[in-house]
Amino acid sequence: MTRPSRGGAPYVLLDSTRSLDRLASMVASASGTAAEPRHAHIADDYFSRQRTPSSALPDPEPLLLNLARGVLEVLAGAREADQFARWLAEDAYRKLVIRSNLAARARSARGVRAARPHHTILALRQMSPADGVVEAVVVIAGPHRTRAIAIRLEGMDGRWRAASLALL
Repeated sequence: MTRPSRGGAPYVLLDSTRSLDRLASMVASASGTAAEPRHAHIADDYFSRQRTPSSALPDPEPLLLNLARGVLEVLAGAREADQFARWLAEDAYRKLVIRSNLAARARSARGVRAARPHHTILALRQMSPADGVVEAVVVIAGPHRTRAIAIRLEGMDGRWRAASLALL
């Protein structure tokens, strides 16, 4: 937006970064060269996923135990996979949804109703191969067999997210 100044020459009002980008494009079009907006790189720096160091994250043990229980409940049909979307990375979430759909088909084919499983956590082993990364195995005993769930947590945007899950 331009307004005339007291001397009669117009001046430009800058009210936001969009105005700066618009001004840069006006100058570039007047000079015949293409200019990238000044603040284009800032958006990538602030709005992309940010790794978080382990010191800035809470203890991962409660999340590991709850994820392990929750994954077994999802596969048993007692819980929706959508409840874990916040805590899982996109690839891990997609695999959990696919596996829960397959488990639902298998229950349907056998005529078995979904029921909440009763499990006992036998062991939790975790290690940190890098800052902001935790790899763990949770051993869970069920009524018919004992299973292990391998989980890799990564610190992203100030919280833990499961980058991968493997039910063994």
